[in-house]
Amino acid sequence: MSTSMSNSINSHDNVIDIFTRKPLSENLSNKLIRIAPELDGLEMLYCNSENQDKLFSIKVLAWGLRSSGEVVGLVPWLDKLVACDEINDPLNGQWQGYYDEGVDELFYNAPLHKIVELETAADYYEYQCESELEIVQEIPDTIGTHAVLSADKFKSITLKEVVSWRLLQDGTVSAMLIDDSKIYNTPVLPGDSCLFEADNCQDFRYFFQHHIANKLKSKDPEALAAISLLVEN
Repeated sequence: MSTSMSNSINSHDNVIDIFTRKPLSENLSNKLIRIAPELDGLEMLYCNSENQDKLFSIKVLAWGLRSSGEVVGLVPWLDKLVACDEINDPLNGQWQGYYDEGVDELFYNAPLHKIVELETAADYYEYQCESELEIVQEIPDTIGTHAVLSADKFKSITLKEVVSWRLLQDGTVSAMLIDDSKIYNTPVLPGDSCLFEADNCQDFRYFFQHHIANKLKSKDPEALAAISLLVEN
């Protein structure tokens, strides 16, 4: 980290963000400055209070480089993209580590090759943005994430595939969905003009993995029960 960045963070040590209620310095050091898609099927493992003897898994979407230099796994979790070690769900979800099914290995830090990739890319692409809302990156969704939309408290739902994830200069990452009325070319690729941010859609509720989304499409009772649980919470 450069001296100027360190001094900037230290100068905010006593300032509290009104939205997160955390020191502004913590928010600055946790800011994502570069992301890289996970392409080898690595997973996040977690447990919850209702199933203490079980471990569950979810595919890691991407790895993110923070201003602090830390690299973390990122997963779509409830209604946002979250660092794996910060997950929180209605059943007290707890992160248990990363998992490589190919070699049956549990680990707790980002893979070295992803750290090198992100640090090298961050050094190469030094953007000078004039606005916090400028687009720094847009990567494709490689794990089949779906967004659940509902305008009537889940009496009816619409499932839309997430095409890509867009990193802005302020460190936020937004899921990009297709506006079907604006499709002019196919296939729809990251950066297409027909895409819009899920965050800006008032009907957006949650993210689901593709296998859960497919169960919802087929009205699977277990998947519908999971929706009910989220509504109650």
